[in-house]
Amino acid sequence: MANAGVGFCFFTCILFASLSSASAASNENITDNPADQLVAVINSNRTASRSSSLNSNPGLGCLALQYIKAYEGDCKAVGGPDAKKPADSEFSNSFAPHCGVEVSTLTPITGRLLACQSKYVSPSDAFSKILMENERSIEIVHSRSHSEIGAAVSGSGGGGPYFWCVLFSNGTSNSSFVLQGGVERVERPGCFSGASDACSGAAAILARRGFDIMWLAMFAGFVAFSWGVGF
Repeated sequence: MANAGVGFCFFTCILFASLSSASAASNENITDNPADQLVAVINSNRTASRSSSLNSNPGLGCLALQYIKAYEGDCKAVGGPDAKKPADSEFSNSFAPHCGVEVSTLTPITGRLLACQSKYVSPSDAFSKILMENERSIEIVHSRSHSEIGAAVSGSGGGGPYFWCVLFSNGTSNSSFVLQGGVERVERPGCFSGASDACSGAAAILARRGFDIMWLAMFAGFVAFSWGVGF
């Protein structure tokens, strides 16, 4: 009976810890938007080199997410000999309507960064190891032509590949990429900077990991309990 009690206690403790861990992972990422973090990294990099910080525009961020979706998960179309990019007309014909951005407030894009890879990485690594791949990327980030920024990250089909997109503009706050009704539309899957809703991309990834950990812990606890009662 003593062994049974120990086994049951072990099972209960493991289950409680795993539930807490899964909940913490989910809650942490609901308020932790990797697209916002990417914008923060870029602004930090700009100010370190005495360039001005850029205004994060949620309308532009949503357009960056639509820009990603235009690739339909095709990583090969990003960079290299088979590189493609959406036509500029897509901003007014498709991207803006999907985001609820008033077409009349679209402002010229002064720069764009796009990258894709199979595995998810942190925003800081996405910036330093993926997006900043050459001197041209560095020039775009530090250009003094920009005044606003919008970033997005999204996986495909609930997993990889993962796309990172950053759009820059020379728009003016409150008059460029204006959202209809002042509220952005929820776009899933993915995350974009300045969004007020939970990030469905990274949150879903880590919440799923937490769920898997919970079931693994439950199984381990069941084995310990079975050993304790002599199954």
